[in-house]
Amino acid sequence: MKLAVALLITAFATLTVLGQAPTLHVVTEIPNLPSDLYYGTTKVKPLRLRPGTNTPITIDGLNDSDFFVNQQYVDFLNRFPDQGGFDFWVSQTIPGPCGGNMECWRLRRDNTSGAFFLSIEFQATGYLAERMYKVAYGDFVGTSTLGGTHTLPVPIIKRSEFLPDTLQLSNGVVVDPNNNAWQTVLENNKIAYANDFVARPRFTAAFPASMTAAQFVDALNANGGNPLSSTERNQLVTDLSTGAKTRAQVVRAVAEDQDLINSEKNKAFVLMQYLGYLRRDPNSGQDTDHTGYEFWLTKLNQFGGDFHAAQMVRAFIVSGEYLNRF
Repeated sequence: MKLAVALLITAFATLTVLGQAPTLHVVTEIPNLPSDLYYGTTKVKPLRLRPGTNTPITIDGLNDSDFFVNQQYVDFLNRFPDQGGFDFWVSQTIPGPCGGNMECWRLRRDNTSGAFFLSIEFQATGYLAERMYKVAYGDFVGTSTLGGTHTLPVPIIKRSEFLPDTLQLSNGVVVDPNNNAWQTVLENNKIAYANDFVARPRFTAAFPASMTAAQFVDALNANGGNPLSSTERNQLVTDLSTGAKTRAQVVRAVAEDQDLINSEKNKAFVLMQYLGYLRRDPNSGQDTDHTGYEFWLTKLNQFGGDFHAAQMVRAFIVSGEYLNRF
């Protein structure tokens, strides 16, 4: 494999010198995680082989559950798997228990992939980042042609914002049911993230220091779709007025309100199909607007959030755009 890569690089380097061809370069989105190799603007796909064999490894291969599971960790948790979690999820995706029933195997893969969005680790990191942007800046007004051209509210966070914020929240976090140390790491990350979030120029411009405590809380609540009860709202106003809570703590309190968690869940789930599997925003790449996003959100809502019944996860992990990443 090393020889093959060396020959590939040598060949492209020669072309660059003799024919002024595009340069070969590596694009690393997240340090210490897999990088992409590009020849000019064209992505070069690596040939992955089982060690000691000539058997290719693919994201959709019957015998490649290990690669599939590893990629779920990379795409949703932004880390390589811990051994315990890896072993468990591989056992949930291997085809053996299905006795040759392909639909059974596909269903196991759907369930495994969907579980990463629903995991404690993602809910407390990536999903929290999405809700922080929601309460701070409201929704983005997107456009869709589903059933006729119209506008619709969509999550405002972009992948370029989502990725660094999620990395900040998830730094050093590995949820382990046998060791609660991760909870302290996560809580410290949340505190640091919230403090950083409210100090950013975008936030201070939207929420100037001249705002009263009531104005501050009411603006957050309105942006979030009014998830707070009157009692919760009044308590936060009192806490901010008396110094019992900081601005950062109030923003986080609204973002972590259970009513908001429930109401935003399907929107964020659909959003992550694009940010995670396709590594792009819903209205970028081959999508010029939010028609695709609305299609999947409508379908997920129709099935009460059941991604199996909506066939949503299945559609993304067998899509040509997803498979062509590997």
